[in-house]
Amino acid sequence: MKLEKVLDNLNSFEKNPFLKIIDNLIAENPSHVKKIEKILSDNRNDLKSADNTNIVEVFSLLEDEFMGFVKSEFINTSSQLDILIDIISREGNAIIKQDWFSRLYEKEVSNIRGKVKRFKKDLDDDKSDISYSRKRDYMIYLACLHTSYHNDEQNNLEKKITTDEQSILLTLSNKLGLSQEEVKLINYLILPIQNIEIEAVINDLKSIGVVFYSKKTNTIYVADEVVRILRKIRGKEVSAKFYRRVLLSLREPLINLICRNHGIDWKMSVEEKIKSIISEGISFKGILSDDIYKGGTTLTEKKKFLNELVEKKLKIGSPIRGSVLEDKIQNIIRYFEEVEKDEKVGISIDGYNKLVSDLSKVLPQFNKLIAHEYQFQDGTVISSEFLLDFNIKPRDILEVLNQEDLIDFCNKNEIRTRGDFILNILDAYKDSDNLYLENYENIGLRNLNILKENGIVIKEAEVGLKFEELTKVIFTKLSFNVNEELRKNLNTSKDKADIILDMGKNEIIIVECKSVKESGYNKFSSVSRQLKSYAKQAELNGYKVIKSLLIGPDFSDEFIKECGLEYELNLSLIKASSLVKILEGFKGSKHKKFPHNLLMRDVLIQEERVLRAIGK
Repeated sequence: MKLEKVLDNLNSFEKNPFLKIIDNLIAENPSHVKKIEKILSDNRNDLKSADNTNIVEVFSLLEDEFMGFVKSEFINTSSQLDILIDIISREGNAIIKQDWFSRLYEKEVSNIRGKVKRFKKDLDDDKSDISYSRKRDYMIYLACLHTSYHNDEQNNLEKKITTDEQSILLTLSNKLGLSQEEVKLINYLILPIQNIEIEAVINDLKSIGVVFYSKKTNTIYVADEVVRILRKIRGKEVSAKFYRRVLLSLREPLINLICRNHGIDWKMSVEEKIKSIISEGISFKGILSDDIYKGGTTLTEKKKFLNELVEKKLKIGSPIRGSVLEDKIQNIIRYFEEVEKDEKVGISIDGYNKLVSDLSKVLPQFNKLIAHEYQFQDGTVISSEFLLDFNIKPRDILEVLNQEDLIDFCNKNEIRTRGDFILNILDAYKDSDNLYLENYENIGLRNLNILKENGIVIKEAEVGLKFEELTKVIFTKLSFNVNEELRKNLNTSKDKADIILDMGKNEIIIVECKSVKESGYNKFSSVSRQLKSYAKQAELNGYKVIKSLLIGPDFSDEFIKECGLEYELNLSLIKASSLVKILEGFKGSKHKKFPHNLLMRDVLIQEERVLRAIGK
């Protein structure tokens, strides 16, 4: 669940621990302090007075500082943050009841105790399955960890691992190729794990700002933005669903190579091996740079393999660039980060509703399977709305199903089974009209990669026209008269307005659409000349231009400032994301016709104000 939506579900008392941390980080003069001060200037520089949208914006500017703050808490060796963060950063645990969290915590502690016991036995046993070289790696890390933790005793100080020592241990574990699970087991050989009361656990997590807790509903919330930070702290480069997607695209012999390199039983089923690789915390970078290649594989061969993986298996549209292997892998990670942050579903919302409903009917075990995969509480009713709160999208749930289930589902729903089953199913549940509207902002940004991931294939040359078409659809849905006949009559070979809204009595609104790749549109002089020319042409034909609107994915601060100084045009700016939110708000309002005066005031239309007005 997005941070803004989480904050909307809480009262001011429940937000306070998080806001206090943010206030403290601001007081330490962070790198973006000027931008933060500008956001808070409208709220008397008081974060508690700011609305949730502004709080989210401030947090996004403090992500690096927040990460550093949470990392520093790992010095407390009794905090069990490694265990707790692994639990709350799982995809299905972003919204979780206290009693279910308690059961997951107790289960995790019990599992770790059992694993530590078996691990110690294997280390002490000369005939264990652990290879000599791997056992040597474990013993080196164990010795260094023991020294780091116990060296304070010599100076009569509290035993702890300092930030510097932790940094060295992290480097050592990376160089030795240890997974997070291996590091965790070695850690708990030195410091035996203890059960902590669940109330104390929740308070500890609240005190460092990584969870919110609603006492009224006994619900723990972990915001999507925080989950991404926690994963980075734990060294997890991508979320489990994308890790699974990549592993599913590999041949089984390559999966076996990963297992052998990390002591995982390679004789299990493919599904079990993939789950083990992900749960063990094996580095995503590590598998793409080393683990899936046989000895003697050259860098050129590795790069060629990655290119084929991206284009033919993962079917990522544009090439993943990178002159060296590390850069290419990092760009794959960035690609998945972009996809995860994008709120679009990949098919329409209506299509997702129908897909979940049909899966539940055709596959009796579907609900149980999804609940088990994401560790949802017993008795959870699976719906598309519920899944989207956890940022779980249609492709994510289909990738959990095995091939036999996918074939069965396709056959019973008359979906073709040639080619990629998952892509065929997604294609069958598309609703193109809604899908394009849901991707309106991405079309404005000309983000072809994300569009393709979301099921829209469009040529770059067609993007501008599609953005205009969708803008017309939105204004029509807002009950405006989009007069195409009048637009054609007013336009000349030189001056061609994108949209004319006919307000009656020879009054019109001129709408100009700008789709741009870079964020922050800043060509004000160019667009102002265009709009003035359109207005002059309209006036020559006896029409009064009561307003000009410019629609774009984003606008630079300088552009907004210049727009505010322009007095001839009566121009307002609307971000694509704002226009879509206004449409959604209008659909749920009592109004049959959109009150157009709400678009006549601001330089940059604020959707919050418009939504409050139409919601009354």
